[in-house]
Amino acid sequence: MFNISLRPPMYDQNSVQPMRDELVAVGFTELLTPNEVEEAVKVNNNETVFVMVNSVCGCAAGSARPGIGMALQNNIIPDKLYTVFAGQERDAVDKTRELVGNVPPSSPSFALFKNGQLVHFMHRYEIEGNMPQQISEYWREIFNEHCSKQGPSIPPEHFAKVMHAKACGSKIPLYQG
Repeated sequence: MFNISLRPPMYDQNSVQPMRDELVAVGFTELLTPNEVEEAVKVNNNETVFVMVNSVCGCAAGSARPGIGMALQNNIIPDKLYTVFAGQERDAVDKTRELVGNVPPSSPSFALFKNGQLVHFMHRYEIEGNMPQQISEYWREIFNEHCSKQGPSIPPEHFAKVMHAKACGSKIPLYQG
């Protein structure tokens, strides 16, 4: 769901809901405030925390979301899966970008943390032009190297029923407040 108690969203919430639902369906939890982001990422318990900056753009719909969903069918996955939505909960996204550190802002993007420290990051330019299978293979290798939780994030029969939101941001109505 969305949080408009801070800066208002850029896009109509109902229009982006399927893009949110796609990630929640494969095991992500939405972070809606800067405090939620900090509490989720700044942990020191040897668990891995994966954060996707979700987006309305075409590469999020065509590559990033489907690809990471496939990667989470791996037998090794991060301990925690979180998502923030660029242009929606803007303060939560800003906090995520702050915790990523000295990396230019990017949406969509993926960040893997361990003990509050960035372990690996995938920028938008590394997503664009890649097929979901390529994104999946890339992250499966990273998960196998840095993670230890038994996967998949959801049973394969549930994953087969996940609906992928195929919409481009240029077609999403702006939030009218």
